[in-house]
Amino acid sequence: MSAGVLGRSLELYFIDGRPDGMLTAEVFNWTGHVLVTPRTRLKEALSRPQSSFTGVYLLLGERDGKPLAYIGEGEDIAARMKSHEANKDWWTTAVLVTSAANNLHKAHAKFLESRLVEEARKVGVMPLDNGNTPPRPGLSESARANMEAFLDYLFMVLPAVRIDMFVQNVRPAALAAPSTPAITPSVQFTLDYPKQGLKAVAVLEDGEFVVQAGSQARAAWEGQEKATSAYASLHDDLKRSGVLIPHGNHCVFAENYAFSSPSAAAAVVYGRQAQGTTAWKTSIGQTYKDWEAAQLAD
Repeated sequence: MSAGVLGRSLELYFIDGRPDGMLTAEVFNWTGHVLVTPRTRLKEALSRPQSSFTGVYLLLGERDGKPLAYIGEGEDIAARMKSHEANKDWWTTAVLVTSAANNLHKAHAKFLESRLVEEARKVGVMPLDNGNTPPRPGLSESARANMEAFLDYLFMVLPAVRIDMFVQNVRPAALAAPSTPAITPSVQFTLDYPKQGLKAVAVLEDGEFVVQAGSQARAAWEGQEKATSAYASLHDDLKRSGVLIPHGNHCVFAENYAFSSPSAAAAVVYGRQAQGTTAWKTSIGQTYKDWEAAQLAD
């Protein structure tokens, strides 16, 4: 954690006592309230008081075997959700975002909807069922600042409840001042796949495993477990969002990209499941696994 960054406490309440049921998420000193519900529990979710408040909502699911989301707003979310239950048959999970004190109004909700659509399209990992990005409503400077602060908390909460469509894993390239030499990363790992003519380079940055722009990856997922592999979906997402772009018989990383683990990075490069802790190696041939063991021993 960077100096000066304070930790925050998130409270999750599993309403059904089950991890796959309804849950609420709140943060101390944040006015927001997040309710996540499977479609099968929609009736119970919409009977809760916050569901009739003003706010925004996300619908998540699949259509034609591909992930899809919809972002909307309403002065009475429950009423909007009932219409979507009849008109949209592809979604399986809903996320309702309101204020615990119901102090959001229509313009606030429209601003949040517009910004969420903007961010989802900027990240690009989740296709949207929305048409055009809705325009931002006219808000005062202070109201816009308040809504941006509201979003900062929301973007922290959503990944904690497994909603990752706003997580930006693209990392800017490090730029050195013209009068100074480029800074060499403290540790760099390379993955070679001679059989397919692939090579990738990654560095550790602030605890993230970041594959560098220009690294190569398999053009398509070749593993047998594509239907069930999260890494296969990630491979598809990176191609769809333009992080991986076609280059001859393979793909290249157009931008630096932060993975959750060396294995996730190796799987995308190989186009199949992989043991990343042994596939990635330092310049002296030490595997990530051995390097990590040495760090722990020190």
